[in-house]
Amino acid sequence: MIQRVLAVGLLAGLVAGLAIAALQHVTTTPLILAAEAYEKPRDHAEAPAEHGWKPTNGARRTAATSVAAITTAAGYALILLALMLAANESIEPKRALAWGACAFAATGLATSLGLAPQLPGAAESDLLGRQIWWVATALLTSAGLFALLRIDALAAKLVGAALIAAPHLIGAPRPAAPESAVPAELAARFAAASLTVQAVAWILAGLLVGLLWRLFAERAAAVPKAAP
Repeated sequence: MIQRVLAVGLLAGLVAGLAIAALQHVTTTPLILAAEAYEKPRDHAEAPAEHGWKPTNGARRTAATSVAAITTAAGYALILLALMLAANESIEPKRALAWGACAFAATGLATSLGLAPQLPGAAESDLLGRQIWWVATALLTSAGLFALLRIDALAAKLVGAALIAAPHLIGAPRPAAPESAVPAELAARFAAASLTVQAVAWILAGLLVGLLWRLFAERAAAVPKAAP
């Protein structure tokens, strides 16, 4: 079982990651490069300590982005497998795709209502505060969706709706100085493109998980068992 989980997760991540890397290359990457021109210049001596190493533009940056996309997609696939197995869910394409869509709703749509994807040079609030709100929102939305979609009791559905609404009633951290060097149109295009890419990543990872899990199961069933 563990071998099948790892094989399916890594293979689904590789295929989905390559597709996402190609999509990023023509959607979000050009917007990031355009936004970097609006970043405020920093002291040269402080830059390495603050940002560390980063790949140069061109092939090295494309390769680094591709590796990150593959790693992220593999993480998505393994998370979906773990959650579906824990929920005793049937792992097949339609169900896995639905779980992927719900995962995007929790980690993409819900969190972007308070913290939209940002470009370099955008106004930012406290990092720790953003991280806490993002994680709490993703977890509460996930729990809320599970209660709404998997539990029939009316009380559970009411609790689920409350969990989904709670982070937004509290509100996400806001920057002390909301001014941003990035043009609003560029920021809006990046937010839309980033959410689209994330949606494709989750849904594609879910679909591949379902297809590959069924394929591996069929192959295992076709292998004759050894006589005792």
